[in-house]
Amino acid sequence: MFIFTHLSSLPVFFCKHKNNAKTIPRQHKYDSLQSQMFMLSHSALSEKKKRQIHWFSVSPTQCAGDCTTLYFFNMSSSTQGMSFLPLLLLLKYELPHPTSSLSLSLSLSLSLSLLFYLSIFLQVVTAEEGSSVVFEAETEKPDAKVKWQCNSKDIASGNKYAITADGNKHSLAIKAITKEDANVYAVIAGGSKVKFELKVTSKPDGQPPDTRQDLTGLFTEKPQSGEVTVGENITFVAKVNAESLLKKPTVKWFKGKWMDLASKSGKHLQLKESYDRNNKVIYTFEMQIISAKPNFAGGYRCEVSSRDKFDSCNFELAVHGEWAYCWNIVLLLYVLVCLLHSLISTDGKDDSGELDFSTLLKKSSEPDVDVWEILRDAPSSEYQKIAFQYGITDLRGMLKRLKKMKKEEKKSAAFLKKLDPAYQVTKGHKIKLAIEVANPDVDVKWLKNGQEIHPTGRLEFRGEKETIHLSSIKHAVPVHLLSLKKVFTVYKNSSPLLSRYIFESVGNMRYLTINHCSLSDDAAYCCVVGDEKCTTELFVKEPPVMIVKNLEDQMVMKGERVELECEVSEEGANVKWEKDGVELTRDESFKYRFKKDGCKHVLIINEATKEDCGHYTVKTNGGESMAELLVQEKELEVYQSIADLTVKAKDQAVFKCEVSDETVRGTWYKNGVEVKSDARVNITHIGRIHKLTIDEVKPEDEGDYTFVPDGHAFNLSAKLNFLEVKIDYVPRQDPPKIHLDCMGRTPESTIVVVAGNKLRLDVPITGDPAPTVVWTKGEKASSVKPDGEEKGGPASSWTLKDGEGDGRVHVETSKGHCVFTIEGADRQDEGIYSVVVRNPAGEDTADINVKVVDVPDPPQAIKILSVGEDSCVVQWDPPQFDGGQPIIGYVLERKKTKSYRWMRLNFDPYPDTTYEAKRMIEGMAYEMRVYAVNSIGMSRHSPASQPFVPVAPTSAPIGLCVDDISDTSISLKWRRPERIGAAELEGYGVEYCKEGTDEWIPAIEGLTDRTSLIIRDLTTGDKLQFRVRAYNMAGPSAPTTLAQHVTIREIMQRPKIWVPRNLRQTLMKKVGDTVNLVIPFQGKPRPKVTWSKDGEPLLPTFACVRNSDVDTILFIRKTDRKHSGKYDLQVQIENVEDTASVTLQVVDLPGPPEALKIIDVWGFNVALEWKPPKDNGNCEITGYTIQKADKKTMEWYTVYEQYRRTHSVVSDLIMGNEYIFRVFAINLVGLSPEPCTTKDSAYIQKTGIAYKPPSHKEHDFSEAPKFTHPLVNRSVIAGYNATLSCSVRGIPKPKVTWYKNKMDISNEAKYRMLSKQGVLTLEIRKPCLFDGGVYTCKAVNDSGEDVVECKLEVRPRYSPQELEETQNRAERE
Repeated sequence: MFIFTHLSSLPVFFCKHKNNAKTIPRQHKYDSLQSQMFMLSHSALSEKKKRQIHWFSVSPTQCAGDCTTLYFFNMSSSTQGMSFLPLLLLLKYELPHPTSSLSLSLSLSLSLSLLFYLSIFLQVVTAEEGSSVVFEAETEKPDAKVKWQCNSKDIASGNKYAITADGNKHSLAIKAITKEDANVYAVIAGGSKVKFELKVTSKPDGQPPDTRQDLTGLFTEKPQSGEVTVGENITFVAKVNAESLLKKPTVKWFKGKWMDLASKSGKHLQLKESYDRNNKVIYTFEMQIISAKPNFAGGYRCEVSSRDKFDSCNFELAVHGEWAYCWNIVLLLYVLVCLLHSLISTDGKDDSGELDFSTLLKKSSEPDVDVWEILRDAPSSEYQKIAFQYGITDLRGMLKRLKKMKKEEKKSAAFLKKLDPAYQVTKGHKIKLAIEVANPDVDVKWLKNGQEIHPTGRLEFRGEKETIHLSSIKHAVPVHLLSLKKVFTVYKNSSPLLSRYIFESVGNMRYLTINHCSLSDDAAYCCVVGDEKCTTELFVKEPPVMIVKNLEDQMVMKGERVELECEVSEEGANVKWEKDGVELTRDESFKYRFKKDGCKHVLIINEATKEDCGHYTVKTNGGESMAELLVQEKELEVYQSIADLTVKAKDQAVFKCEVSDETVRGTWYKNGVEVKSDARVNITHIGRIHKLTIDEVKPEDEGDYTFVPDGHAFNLSAKLNFLEVKIDYVPRQDPPKIHLDCMGRTPESTIVVVAGNKLRLDVPITGDPAPTVVWTKGEKASSVKPDGEEKGGPASSWTLKDGEGDGRVHVETSKGHCVFTIEGADRQDEGIYSVVVRNPAGEDTADINVKVVDVPDPPQAIKILSVGEDSCVVQWDPPQFDGGQPIIGYVLERKKTKSYRWMRLNFDPYPDTTYEAKRMIEGMAYEMRVYAVNSIGMSRHSPASQPFVPVAPTSAPIGLCVDDISDTSISLKWRRPERIGAAELEGYGVEYCKEGTDEWIPAIEGLTDRTSLIIRDLTTGDKLQFRVRAYNMAGPSAPTTLAQHVTIREIMQRPKIWVPRNLRQTLMKKVGDTVNLVIPFQGKPRPKVTWSKDGEPLLPTFACVRNSDVDTILFIRKTDRKHSGKYDLQVQIENVEDTASVTLQVVDLPGPPEALKIIDVWGFNVALEWKPPKDNGNCEITGYTIQKADKKTMEWYTVYEQYRRTHSVVSDLIMGNEYIFRVFAINLVGLSPEPCTTKDSAYIQKTGIAYKPPSHKEHDFSEAPKFTHPLVNRSVIAGYNATLSCSVRGIPKPKVTWYKNKMDISNEAKYRMLSKQGVLTLEIRKPCLFDGGVYTCKAVNDSGEDVVECKLEVRPRYSPQELEETQNRAERE
């Protein structure tokens, strides 16, 4: 909205845009002032400039009879560095002149000046396409005439525009705005004119604008722009998502473009960072500004980086505060005085009141010094400070002007060759930085990030004959060493020092070599010579870290320690561990530990649990490796089970068992009731052995005892039998008796024992007196044998008495019991054991059948039946021996061929002998092995299978189609499958099936490697369906089938001859050449081919003809002239035919010319004439060769070659000689074999000859200069030689002059002019920016002159942007 007015009698406007009319004019009244101010809408400016507007006023000041009030507004973002613009200037000036016209003229001048000045700011109105806009103007007088214009053309009311007037209010309405209405409009009343620019925006689509932040980078929350009052605090927050990063992100805060705020932390600035431990991926970074100051306002930038990823965002800070009143008042008074001076100096004419406000502002802001010279030599970081100091408000215009200014590059006096702007080197390699100095004895310093580079310690510089010892080096290269002008090698402790930095001096060259570059060497380097320096940046490129040794699959038991180990290509490299796609980090529970040992990286998991099962991945920036971890519950194994006991009163009963896990505890139960320790009952647990001891057994202790391990779903049970002993004092003998039934067994019962366990047979016996016990295996003992007599017998048959044994087998007899024990029973101990008890009263015998059971033998014949993309089918044979117990099932394991870790595939026994293993990696070689399981345990593993590779069948072949078909054959073709897989393609199988059947018949035996096949010996008329499958190690792919059945019947194709392009014109051959004409044709069935020559059939003796299904060949081994002619080819199928013809021309050497004779002889000339030869060699005679010979020497000399006529004059003959002549005929083949010679001779007379030379009129060859090749406009780079070239012709040789901008440069040393055979070259040696311009070349001779010109543009070596960036980088360094 625009509102402005004036209280004078002049027509002044109130102009506004209805859509933005929000501001109410303010009025200030003073006793000595009648005024009303101009106002600028706060909303309009804030929307356009995006800045805050501040209003100011200065109290009225009396000055020489005038009273002035000056209003200003501020369009800067803070109170510091404001751009003040006078908005309102009201003046009532009382002049000493008697007339009032001058006073009125002064008011008019002031008003028009203000209107002109305000048009700079009040000129843009924005409206939406399709809407309507109304402009209103208000004049002080109602009868003022108002005129509206568009692009300086008057506007009248119509369909588009509506102009109305209501008293002193005038309006212009524009209906249905389109893009064409975006013009400049103006309202004119009297001498006042105000312009408006209308901008039309496109109509939105109806959807609200998307105000969401762009969070596609690393930021999850970006810092937002904010405002703060002077002295208050403000905090900016940035959040970074580190989920996809290999290391912690690094954040930098900047003010402006280059000021790093990390070094500014202190009282007013604090930088913080925090880490969210809940989600473990969000980093929060804060920048807190404390007690803000006005100079804190401006633009800020936040940058986040991590290895190869980068993101940044910009935000603004506005600081509001009080005004610097003193400076403002001084500036206001200065502008006021300048304005009054301008008003007083005007005359009284109507056009004298136009004030140039821009001149006033320029006078008030430009100092006496040349600020542009200061800016041109100043670094870019000081531009804003200098602009504020010298009152420059248009920073953007200032930068544009600086870019256009030509700044000459100063030539370095110290450096002949400087460092390049940047270098790049791979980590671990070395790089050599070289410079060339002007003075070979000058001192050179090398700096890294501003710090001097120099070695420390006692060093030696060794030359050819001298050695210089240095206890300490403070400079990179000492001056007195450089003056020796030798190449030195640095030694430390008498050995060459292979330090990080090596300094060399060779003549004027200085070198800095950096060995084994690391990431710490990525820095800015500077070479200092005196007061001059040259800088460069070194970028160290880190090679990708490759995984040398991959992770391996592991299977562990629950509670065991797991170590996943890999090896990378570089020591100290950072890796990232993931489990099922989730990154692993160190947590407070220390579940995962990460170990780094050189190139080895280990992930350690303490006490693995079932939750740790999954896929673990290690990632580097050069690759990744994955392994699977399986955690299996520990199965508790029973090494020794509890056994049934039979004890007597007051004896001790001990139940003992042994399990595999020492940490497992258990509970003892009697008849289902837990047993507690007391005075008689003692429960112990020592290592893997659990004992229940009962002292002084009583009858109530009899029962079933059970041991239950904690956490395991099984128990061990045994029975305690109480034996009541009755003493009978009958004084008689009792025969012995074996009481096997007291143990609950029959005499012929079978005892089962597990191999490796103890076999203990406790047999109750009675008899009085105490009987003697004899144990026999494999035979019956009828008598007692001497001790040790049978010990050496075979293992299958032996006898033992009481107290005997060999350590593994022994017999013990106590009162009422006989115990037979075998330690570690094996299969040989299986059999029938006999026990014999004897006493004087008799004997008793019992047989016990012992069966030893064991784990089965390993399975046999492991073979892989088939493989898939990630699976295989394995089959094996059952074990030869099942261990005496039926096979429950099998357990399978697999491993990678190059690995040593086996991974179990099933934990429950698998009952069948065929198993499908899954979850394998395609293309990786594996091996399989199998265990057999029975009720006793698991066998040893079988031999490993042959290595195999899981591969998937290929995809189906594509593009199967019929290429050709006949009555008995068909030709098929197809393309390779899109996906081949890890295995090589073995071939293709083609099958066909007759219509109405489901039987697919192989078309060929085996496979074919080609992608096409001809199937022969088919039955005519059959309807067949065809399919093709691709085969590899995994078997056949899915078939590709034709869309429909194909009938085996040849399809007739019209005959067509395709004559090659070279045979469509006459074919020329020399006599004796070979002719081999291959002419393709088409047609089905096979057409009949006929050759004829000149209407007669070809005879086999004349030419050979060979025909095939697709072409015909005409072959002539050795051509002759008779073979010339027209050859006709006819291709015929039934009544349809096609014909073509080929013309053959066989050429030979021509015959000699005929009738050569001398027609006339005169002077030194002889006239000859002849006739063409009769035989032209079957081709055109192209010319003749004429030769002459002196009869004295008879040496022939050629006079003419390729002479076309049949008569000639031979000139320049010698007087007194007699000549004969001969002529050869020439055709395309060559010269005729024989010439035609003159029969007579021609004699050249010596006397009577007077030669008169012919008279000729001299021809004028003079020609005015003319440029045949003009100059071309060129654009070159400063510092490199340039040339301008053109060519001119003219006779006589013209004089050439070069001009630059119409100034003669012939005597300039900078230019070199060259001229060679009409080519003119102007060489400009190392042009600078001032050598650009218009170059002219002028050629002049006596016949005239000609001029040509071109433009030469000399571009700086670096663009202004590059110069500015180089300066900025130098400032940062």
